[in-house]
Amino acid sequence: MSGAVVFVVKGYPRLSETFIAQEIMALEQRGLDIRIASIRRPTDAERHPIHDDIKAPVTYLPEFPALEPLRVFRAWKRLRSRAGFRADFRAAWGQWLSDLRRGPSPARARSFAQALVLADEAGPGVSRLHAHFLHTPASVARYAAMMLDIPWSCSAHARDIWTTPAWEKTEKLKTADWLVTCTAHGQRHLNALAALADRPDAVELVYHGLDLGRFPAPDRGVSQPDGGSEKDPVVILSVGRAVEKKGYGTLLGALGRIPEDLHWRFVHIGGGPLRGGLQRRARALGIGGRITWMGACAQETVLEHYRAADLFVLASRIAPDGDRDGLPNVLMEAQSQGLACVSTALSAIPELIVDGETGVLVPPGDEESLAAAVAELIADPDLRARLGAGGHRRVRERFSHDRDLDRLARKFGLRAPMVRECA
Repeated sequence: MSGAVVFVVKGYPRLSETFIAQEIMALEQRGLDIRIASIRRPTDAERHPIHDDIKAPVTYLPEFPALEPLRVFRAWKRLRSRAGFRADFRAAWGQWLSDLRRGPSPARARSFAQALVLADEAGPGVSRLHAHFLHTPASVARYAAMMLDIPWSCSAHARDIWTTPAWEKTEKLKTADWLVTCTAHGQRHLNALAALADRPDAVELVYHGLDLGRFPAPDRGVSQPDGGSEKDPVVILSVGRAVEKKGYGTLLGALGRIPEDLHWRFVHIGGGPLRGGLQRRARALGIGGRITWMGACAQETVLEHYRAADLFVLASRIAPDGDRDGLPNVLMEAQSQGLACVSTALSAIPELIVDGETGVLVPPGDEESLAAAVAELIADPDLRARLGAGGHRRVRERFSHDRDLDRLARKFGLRAPMVRECA
């Protein structure tokens, strides 16, 4: 690969998107010259250690271009002096106007100005733009790539796949140099659209996987609680933002249904706009005293809680706007620590969790089934141990970060063996 690659992301760094940082760091170790362009500035108080290991410089694009009009104007003025820019600019401008007419939104209205700044400030020697997420970051990368007359590519994930209009996904599949996604479920959906763009099988499956060097296997010990002692309750953990697609309303309802003679404590890690409402609902259900709301935490703290927990639950569902999980990294993280996991038979989750073998799956939104599954696992430490061991094996055999990284590296023209650190 000759030349630098600019990774266009929605926000950086973000606690909820460590999988992107993991990928960037691994590709840097392979020798890829990476620069990061972020549409939003960081909002998390904490950051993961992996962000400190990344060397790529970060440029923050104007999230609200109207607040930085001189920056946008200067970008346009400097770009005008480049050879061939007028024709490339007209093509990008025409594409943006067409997209805006078909799908007007504030984010789309801002995206052209952000693309102007990206094209101007990307720096010398850039040979490719690569977007993480198929919605706004891909739009910005696409318009900027047209202005610079260079290829663009994309990694699609979950929300971006299921909330972006079909016409827009099809249009982007026509012009992207290549596209990968992190679940077979998402790959099937996108390749159906790619066929409409005369590019069947254009989308390749590349699992994020887990950097097992950062999640060494723990010693879980021999004695496990069975819910019979109020002094030694079973600790249930969930890690995820308090948003609709994570199903925390369903989970709280299920916890409220667990028989009173079973003793448990629930720990939630994550921020999110619904957190206050969930806390109020927990109090109304009479279970508020059993719940600890940790808020967003750094990775070291999250790892400590995985190791202290007895059971992991994530009640993923489809949100009213179509948003849903793909393959949540937190499930892989929990399984890497030998935790038995309960989740829902939704999207790509069954690609990781085999019901009854490496965890338990219930229908999305079904409080009664979720309550029954959690209650059974609270009372049966042997079953938790068996499922936890099965999940641990599956993650290490099928979802190691190294497993699919070679394929992604080849997409960027890298062929040298990956630099691996000793555990």
